[in-house]
Amino acid sequence: MAIAGSLALTAAATPSFAVAAQGQAARHGRAGDVADPQDAALAFDAGAYTTLTVTVDGRPVKVRAYKEICYVAAPVAAAAQQSGIFGSTIIGNTRCGYESMNVFVPESAFDDQRAPVYFAVNNGGWMASYIKASVNDGSFYNSATSNVGAALKAGYVFVDVANRSRGLIGADGSSPGKAPAAVVDAKAAVRYLRLNDAAMPGSAERIVVNGTSGGGALSSILGAAGNSAEYDSHLAAIGAAGIDSKGRSTLRDDVFAVDAYCPITDLGNADTAYEWLYNVLGTRDATGSNATPGDAAEIAAGFPAYEKSLELRNPDGSRLTAGDMLDTIEKEVVRSAETYMKADPANTVPALGATFDITSGGPGGPTTKSYVNDWIDVDNAADKVLSVDMTKYLKFVATQATLKTTPAFDAVGVHGNTTSGTETNLFGPYTQKYMNYTEWSWNHNDVAGDGSGLDDTGLTWDQYTAEKSTTLDDQIHLIDPMDFIGTNADTAPNWYVRNGTRDRDTSFIVSINLDRALEADRQVENVDYRLAWNQPHAGNYDVPEAMAWIAGVVEKAGDPLAAPHHGSAGR
Repeated sequence: MAIAGSLALTAAATPSFAVAAQGQAARHGRAGDVADPQDAALAFDAGAYTTLTVTVDGRPVKVRAYKEICYVAAPVAAAAQQSGIFGSTIIGNTRCGYESMNVFVPESAFDDQRAPVYFAVNNGGWMASYIKASVNDGSFYNSATSNVGAALKAGYVFVDVANRSRGLIGADGSSPGKAPAAVVDAKAAVRYLRLNDAAMPGSAERIVVNGTSGGGALSSILGAAGNSAEYDSHLAAIGAAGIDSKGRSTLRDDVFAVDAYCPITDLGNADTAYEWLYNVLGTRDATGSNATPGDAAEIAAGFPAYEKSLELRNPDGSRLTAGDMLDTIEKEVVRSAETYMKADPANTVPALGATFDITSGGPGGPTTKSYVNDWIDVDNAADKVLSVDMTKYLKFVATQATLKTTPAFDAVGVHGNTTSGTETNLFGPYTQKYMNYTEWSWNHNDVAGDGSGLDDTGLTWDQYTAEKSTTLDDQIHLIDPMDFIGTNADTAPNWYVRNGTRDRDTSFIVSINLDRALEADRQVENVDYRLAWNQPHAGNYDVPEAMAWIAGVVEKAGDPLAAPHHGSAGR
């Protein structure tokens, strides 16, 4: 899209790499499209790299590093001083540090346009992600434990993507990371890769998106909402590649595969799923974490209707409802434990009465705590689970780390709370600090003057979201993969999703619903979903398994230069 005065164009000769990029754009766009000035400005400079040498599994690997590529033509300026969950920091790239990416090409892929692109998003808790060094000269990697090292060893182009999201402070003091900014930026980065596919190593038809927690959620919505026209106006505003002067899309932003861990997604319903899970069997009471039982009960009461509305099915074809959700979770826990035991004779589950010895990191270094196994009975010799006590299992999960507050994801503004770190500040206008995005929290906001809730607007949730001028409901929708799976959006054909069996940061229900929705989408060819045995809220703990899955779906898909693409080229 051309923005008047934003770019100074000259009559100088167009570099060869820009010609290649424009040719790629023409191949992916509509016949007769005229080259867009902003697309020309986003051409990849194939010679703008430094050479690094890293060591992977004891062997040196040369890597070409393309640093801080700004993937949009009109980036949103950020303030030099940013405040995050780890305190205040000064950033160096205020112009485009949150809308840049680093591209690392191992020597085996220098001239390979078929190599997969491992596209890593690094935001946690839906927080803004500033561009980082990612791969440094002299670094050492073990491909069995490092996804970065494994990707480079496999000959994949490793792309580390920064993006706007909550917590970002704009140069004007506003909050330009509000939803759906993170998704829009990730789509813009994909479009940059597609625009420049002919000029860059690797194939934009083999983009594998990797992320954990908030990054797992971002990976999921990026994978679900490919080529949806609902994002076009947002993409146009930042000068994303492939948006013409009339605001039409001429490039695709669908991706090949998603590699997501513990996705904090479906935020509009995450509180309901959380409170139902941790109250239906009395887990909050049993662990002394039910400070407001009335609130918890009210929020949980909405879950059965929500789950029913999804119209999801179990693998046996029966409806997935609140009535059989606990049985469904139990079956997934059993499958997780049995898969773990079968994978290696050395993998055993503690006997009843024995202990789980769990090591976790912290400021003072790793610590190990022991927890008595009173909830799962197994036959290690037969690799079989004999029984699971769900009441005791959920208590075990909630004992590893204290349960989140009530509400868990939209707590700011409720009961006078203005310091909570929940995702409330992901929503609302740029000029407002936060806005409640769930019905219960909206109707229970009691902080006067914050611009959110019935108390300040005079409108109930239903009344407010019914207003034509309201964008809050659009924000919720545009970051929720559940709203796009099974629709006309071009959902990624391949999905690898993991959620730890000890993860209390979100409800197991969220990832189970994601899996069931994907299984029902005819566009989706491969879903590898599992609760990861004895893992907490974390990701990339199973690098060999995940990389083998990626290699398998890439091999099955065939030559990206010969095979037809998955999505639709312009709309």
